[in-house]
Amino acid sequence: MSSIAADFARALDPAAIFRAAGMEADPWQAGVLRSDHPRQLLLCSRQSGKSTTVAGLAVHSALYDPGLVLIFAPAQRQSTELFKKVAAFYRSLEDVPEPLRVTETRMELPNGSRIIALPGSEATTRGFSAPRLILVDEASRTEDALYGALRPMLATTSTQADQGRMVCLTTPWGKRGWFYEAWQHGGEVWQRTKITARQCPRIAPDWLEEERRLVGDFIFRQEYLCEFVDTEEQLFASELIERAVRHAGGPLWS
Repeated sequence: MSSIAADFARALDPAAIFRAAGMEADPWQAGVLRSDHPRQLLLCSRQSGKSTTVAGLAVHSALYDPGLVLIFAPAQRQSTELFKKVAAFYRSLEDVPEPLRVTETRMELPNGSRIIALPGSEATTRGFSAPRLILVDEASRTEDALYGALRPMLATTSTQADQGRMVCLTTPWGKRGWFYEAWQHGGEVWQRTKITARQCPRIAPDWLEEERRLVGDFIFRQEYLCEFVDTEEQLFASELIERAVRHAGGPLWS
């Protein structure tokens, strides 16, 4: 296939970018890449391939939907690690333009696209507007204030013809925070993808069973089975608290 034909095929099918990078996407990865839903939540096990998935998504967006791609995580080190995967994914493609500029946290392409990695605090969002794609890594551990600051950034790209996207990926971290609320109660605003370690073909069942014995039930359920389990330091279980709350408002006892 000629480079022009291959480029056209990638533009039409985002999942084809995996094959161009020498990989084969799992069915769920291809589904995430091909989805046109503007808001996605990825609740995925450790080592399931979620970072590689969004790295491919970032590269495809930068190449074929030119604009700003922002990467957030709880700390700069974490967002930089995801950016490194994005940069490595880009370098694995043979027939793409040479970037105009590449640093540890930023890549600029000839078509005007920029990919920038930032720490996940409300203050870091200032000065950016109308991104084509926002990625939030370790989303369950990012501040609620970050989510509140990110949503207005998409206000001018929220029409059907000019749709900015937000994709949030994480393992669970207890029954708390904006990601948990969005996953449990966010309704149709979000498209949800959940992949446990047992659904990942690259994780051997024997290794997984050994890991369960080594790390214990709490960590295993959270990190590999993607369950929102209560934190070990909680005095009362979340289920008890939720049953004690009258969601319609008003006092608990009258």
